[in-house]
Amino acid sequence: MPLSHKELEEGSVLQLDFNKLTKAAACGQSIMPAVVQDKETKEVLIVGYVNREALDYALKNKVATMWSTSRNELWIKGATSGEYLDLVETRVNCEQNSILYLVKIRGQGACHTKNREGVPRKGCYYRSLNEDGSLKLLEE
Repeated sequence: MPLSHKELEEGSVLQLDFNKLTKAAACGQSIMPAVVQDKETKEVLIVGYVNREALDYALKNKVATMWSTSRNELWIKGATSGEYLDLVETRVNCEQNSILYLVKIRGQGACHTKNREGVPRKGCYYRSLNEDGSLKLLEE
């Protein structure tokens, strides 16, 4: 039985989505992976996808922008939460099939989830995988 959205994002039960790339490919867009990294700390904040529209918007407006493969629309990070990621630099890998956004967090965090105090988490990688398959919260 699938976990609730809250339990998936906040819980300690491991339920990895090994079908994500299949779902992303089915969105009908030509996309590539985009890694979002804090320019100062080098912490990886988010991994998403970009299409030409998202990349062009990001470069023009200097804000991390991706293509939401689940909603099939432009995803301007921070547009709904206020937690914008200001684009400092965009890098391209050797095979030109992924990009790296180096960003500065404008608000308090980059993740749409919040800690116990109601503050957005700095990045989306806030849990660690234990040997038994459970998840451990790294911060709070």
